[in-house]
Amino acid sequence: MDVRLTSEQRQLREAAAKLADDLGPCSVADLEDANRIARLEKAVDATGFRTLRSDGASGVEVAIVVEEFARGLVDVPFLGPVLADDLRRGLGREPSVPTEERESVDLTRSVVGVVESPAELGELSEDEVGRWRALALTVTCADLVGAARGTHALACEYAKVREQYGATIGSYQAVGHLLAEGLALIEGSISVLRHAAWAVDELPFAEAIEAGKVAKIYCARAALTVCETSIQVHGGIGNTWECLAHVYLRRVLTATELWPVKLEELTIGLS
Repeated sequence: MDVRLTSEQRQLREAAAKLADDLGPCSVADLEDANRIARLEKAVDATGFRTLRSDGASGVEVAIVVEEFARGLVDVPFLGPVLADDLRRGLGREPSVPTEERESVDLTRSVVGVVESPAELGELSEDEVGRWRALALTVTCADLVGAARGTHALACEYAKVREQYGATIGSYQAVGHLLAEGLALIEGSISVLRHAAWAVDELPFAEAIEAGKVAKIYCARAALTVCETSIQVHGGIGNTWECLAHVYLRRVLTATELWPVKLEELTIGLS
């Protein structure tokens, strides 16, 4: 497995990141900006990101886009349409998957349309079903990693400008260590995510699912810790309506509960 991204994959990441940075919410108030959301919806539709799988994209490439969208808190349906597109590719036709408004704490609407066990899976081969489930695990892991990156960047920027006792809080060792530990967790998460995303297409489906489960457990734990650290660095205001840190936390909690994995389900050790 070559973990390096190709030039095309780097360009894909840059395009997804630019869209997220340009049209994603910059504040909690932006979540209610109907004009911005309409422009974002139009842009996501125009890019064809929701039909990546039927256009021949790999699991790695889908994960790249999901990760950048989560980092930028892209708040239009994405995970559901991407998985429906992969299902359509296997069926050779449009699946009759209903649009689902999931009741959750998430405010970014990213999981609208997600159906965890579509009836049409029964029409696919065992291999196709396994790969669809591996992809489902992978995209939730990518969402977790992207959200962790986003909230960590938010905390780092805040630590550079917030002052206490005449110095920015980022200059204090205790805060610096928290942020460094968060970065280490993110780097570990990226590694297991890349492996799970690669496994979707390259390993036998049972091994791909196992890779996805390992990544899900690691990324969920890491992302929750990074979100809690971000709120702590924000001195608690990260848990109030005025700060986006709690929106990242809400997104992480929702992604964790999609296709949840328990440690005892693994057939390999995980420290």
